Amino acid sequence: MRFLTSTLTVWLLGLASTFASEGGAHHGLPLHAEKIVEGLPINNSMIMVWIAALIIILFAKIATHQIKLIPAGLQNLAEWLVESLYNFLEGILGKHLVKRTFWFFGGVFILILVTNWIGLFPGVGTVKYNGVPLLRGGNADLNMTLALPILFSILWLYWSVTENGVKGFLAHIFAPKGDFNGIMKLVMGVIFFAVGIIEVFSIMLRPVAFSFRLFGNIYAGENMLEIMMSLVPKSIAFLPALPFYFLELLVGLIQALVFMLLSAVFLKLMCEHHDEEHGADHAH
Repeated sequence: MRFLTSTLTVWLLGLASTFASEGGAHHGLPLHAEKIVEGLPINNSMIMVWIAALIIILFAKIATHQIKLIPAGLQNLAEWLVESLYNFLEGILGKHLVKRTFWFFGGVFILILVTNWIGLFPGVGTVKYNGVPLLRGGNADLNMTLALPILFSILWLYWSVTENGVKGFLAHIFAPKGDFNGIMKLVMGVIFFAVGIIEVFSIMLRPVAFSFRLFGNIYAGENMLEIMMSLVPKSIAFLPALPFYFLELLVGLIQALVFMLLSAVFLKLMCEHHDEEHGADHAH
């Protein structure tokens, strides 16, 4: 709840400052992505996400084109990246869950990271078509940052139900934790049922918190760079923003890591008991 409150507060403050600036001279990034061509449902943030996906696909194709027993070059980099992510997630999710879910958590981390970093390339936000910036940070669009947590929520529900079963899933949310007898069993049942209802609302609000957190951080960074570049002549516009580019590189990495970590931990908390039992069965 504290995480949700702080995320909403930061985002609302950014929203207020954006609307406030519309009254005066506005040099920052628009709050919403803009359509490139009227009549087509394609905006400048969508193009950036497509470019990021194309970069990832081409990298994977080139790195795995001629796989060698002793990796070198791009194959070496790709194997290091995948193995590092896999081992890192295995430490959180466990051996069983990571086998089922690595494709999502690894993929979403790489997609968010590449999308954040290519949004810092020169030309993004400045090259225009029909008076509209041709490119805009992919995660500076709330539609994109909302789509990812909605997809995770659907998968989280599927993985949670298939790992725990329907009865175990509902018991994990509503049933008392611990052994109680007599009247205490009835009292604790009522209390945990009420807590379960609050937990359901928390689960429903999770995509909102995820999306605002990612959008707020990336949009704020790109907006700050835009404003700083507008304060000096165009010929030296890059100078004030240059030191902050390195900071934004770090922010892009941290936000990708935070999204992956939080989503993995939420899944682990739901499937923790089942995963321990699964591991114990294999040990026997």
